[in-house]
Amino acid sequence: MSRTTLATLLTTAFIPLAAPGLAATGEEIVATVCGACHLKDDQGRMSRIDTSRRTPEGWEMNTVRMMRNYGVQLSDADFVTVVRYLADTRGLSVAETDGFRYILEREPLADDHGPDDLMSQTCGRCHSYARVALQRRTPDDWEKLLHFHLGQFPSLEYQALARDRDWWGIAQGDVLKQLTERYVLGDPPAKADADLSGEWRIAGRQPGRGAYDGTLTIERDGEGYKVTQVLAFADGQSETRNGSAYLYGAGEWRATMTAGETELHEVMALREDGSLDGRWFNSAQTALGGRIHAVRTDAPAQILSVVPDHVRAGETVEMRVSGVGLSGDVTLPAGLTAETVSNDAGTVVLKVTAAADAAAGRGAVAVGGASLDAAVGVYSALDRVSVEPAVTYSRIGDNGGPIAKQPAAFDAIGWLNGPDGQPETGDDIRIGAVVAEWSVDNFDEAAAAAEDAKFAGQIGATGIFDPAGAGPNPERVMSTNNAGNLSVIATVKDGERTLEGRGHLYATVQRFVDTPIR
Repeated sequence: MSRTTLATLLTTAFIPLAAPGLAATGEEIVATVCGACHLKDDQGRMSRIDTSRRTPEGWEMNTVRMMRNYGVQLSDADFVTVVRYLADTRGLSVAETDGFRYILEREPLADDHGPDDLMSQTCGRCHSYARVALQRRTPDDWEKLLHFHLGQFPSLEYQALARDRDWWGIAQGDVLKQLTERYVLGDPPAKADADLSGEWRIAGRQPGRGAYDGTLTIERDGEGYKVTQVLAFADGQSETRNGSAYLYGAGEWRATMTAGETELHEVMALREDGSLDGRWFNSAQTALGGRIHAVRTDAPAQILSVVPDHVRAGETVEMRVSGVGLSGDVTLPAGLTAETVSNDAGTVVLKVTAAADAAAGRGAVAVGGASLDAAVGVYSALDRVSVEPAVTYSRIGDNGGPIAKQPAAFDAIGWLNGPDGQPETGDDIRIGAVVAEWSVDNFDEAAAAAEDAKFAGQIGATGIFDPAGAGPNPERVMSTNNAGNLSVIATVKDGERTLEGRGHLYATVQRFVDTPIR
């Protein structure tokens, strides 16, 4: 295409999209702006646009690439309108995203891998495999995507460490075959017609901080919603969050909220039973966040959380049961007795005592007709402690630069060996998060020689690792930066014994390009 022709096409981005004072619709912008390059076939399908389906984040990345690489100009308002329209009309069902939602939720506990080593290595060396699985395309479009990679990233062979194989031949053969068979375009799901406005109960847990429950108020605001969350954490702190949200496509909830001066993002899926579940996270430090489950207050009676979720034999704890429609007698596992401290439809507070001879294990809790399986663990002594996540990373940052530090959050998890008496086997019983003293150490001899534990950062009393500042450090050998290879150590007092769990932390460098889907 000649420079003159391309310039002519791109000028269509500047023609009036609607009458003065009226905002253009997403359909109008796509037809006018995108349609200048993406022509329709004899069936009315726009090239490349109607041959793929993606998540809201996928369409956001695609639209940004059109603006960055091809000069398409959209106002902020039109950009939002386009992404909403594409995600609403050419999105994925929630079921199609299950198993890979962790990448949308920025979940640091995720294990990203493909269906086999071939797909994991071919696709996962440069970006997450989830990025692949969260798309649907025609066979021709999958093939074009392979060629796009080759043309757009000419250093790919080196970047993917692929000089040990005929990677282009493999990509055009077995990889393309799997892509076209696993991720078939199909028909887009209908946009959800649910009105989510109303009162909700929510519960979840934030690693490094603890469990919480509370309320979510959703109010209609044009095409989207206004939201208010009021959370009560197990450590006695409370937090109020306000913001806005939009329900994309078949059930993709995205919210932006503020808690004080902190901006938070929230990614949830609307389930068939009308509940929402997902994760919220600090927009600048995505490792700081928590899982969340939300149900309407008028939903069928159910228990969302029990906190604390374990008790030692012979001890008494105050236990908080959160849910909806909670009414009736309380039923606990054998060996536990309770006195009711307070109760309403959303929260039942109990004084729970475990008999000295209470059997070890996990059992259900019920309030009237609402119950939660394996809600409470009982133990007399822990068998071991693990650190969760077992392997993760943090990133240096700040120090006068524009990129924030990326911390890491850890929990110490208590375990029983289970019926076989052996640790780390399939029948182990997870007791839950326990109080620990935290420290870091050099992971290996190379880390010790570089004094990584001295320079890479510090871990706080709640298990949150704070990385050191970015940039060369003249105090280190060769003035290297403050990266490091560390062991994360949780020391737990369990009665008269002391148990220790260890995790592995790569305190690494900044992420300079952070796409919506990594």
